[in-house]
Amino acid sequence: MTKRLNKTYWTGFAVILALLIAAPLVLPEFWRRFLTEVLIWGLLAMSSDLLIGYTGMISFGHSAFFGLGMYGAAGALLIVSPPNLWLAIGLGLIGAAGAALFVAYFSTRLRDIYFAITTLIFSQIFYVIIFTWTPVTGGENGLIFTRPRLWIPLVYSAKFTSSTLHWFVLAVVTASYLILRRVTQSPFGMVLQSIRENEARTRAIGYPVERYKVVAVILSGLFAGLAGVLYAIQNQFAAPDFVYFLTSGDTVIFNVMGGIGTLVGPIVGAGFFQLLRELLSRLFGDEFPYLIPLGIIFVMMIIFLPEGLLGFMRRWLNR
Repeated sequence: MTKRLNKTYWTGFAVILALLIAAPLVLPEFWRRFLTEVLIWGLLAMSSDLLIGYTGMISFGHSAFFGLGMYGAAGALLIVSPPNLWLAIGLGLIGAAGAALFVAYFSTRLRDIYFAITTLIFSQIFYVIIFTWTPVTGGENGLIFTRPRLWIPLVYSAKFTSSTLHWFVLAVVTASYLILRRVTQSPFGMVLQSIRENEARTRAIGYPVERYKVVAVILSGLFAGLAGVLYAIQNQFAAPDFVYFLTSGDTVIFNVMGGIGTLVGPIVGAGFFQLLRELLSRLFGDEFPYLIPLGIIFVMMIIFLPEGLLGFMRRWLNR
């Protein structure tokens, strides 16, 4: 039974991956960029699921990790000439991981709502620093830079097009998913789930709970920073708005809409949320705030689909 389920899972994974690979060949330019952006937001949501779904820690600090990854990449692309893709990724990850370590050191000593509020406060601190440090960050105007070349040593070197950028982002998101899936199914991931279910008992058994939490926050922040790097490369700018706590709020919504504790669910939730926002904004335009019907849909989903879209699909398939 387990082997059959695994075979079905990997078959579905291969089919979806093949469709995403072929998508740029058939989609128009706008929807090609839209799909690439959905993958990036999905990576951000998936990184937060490691905390929300597997460790039971609701974080509102992912906007800081996302934004610092973005600004780290922007700094590398502005300083080095010609712009280097791998240096941008490296500096973005270092910035996000450093911020995650700083936040984790203080916030993981707290639990539940106190942890969430602490991460929110730290994200706002980073937002104020980026917004006011105009000589370095560009302040309110942000930073604009040139997109680097897609350079793979001894293999490939060319300018990014919308198609090659999509495939590059898809490769990074797929690799990130496989890594996070392996992490959550490892003994380390089992301890994180034990902390989620009963932190006191996990500590009583002898596990250093605080250390596990710190590592979980750093890992989560690292992948959130990677999403920020990809977003910066796609749009060729970094702005303080992405460090604002609303980005963290959207990330939590992605998780709830798609299904918490599944890794795939947050990606589905990100795609569904972004598609709804795009369609509603086109339908109502500027004459009516499209966030009102979007909020109503979200509330209805919480009431009638508490397990998210992925949980609903699983229940429907089981029937």
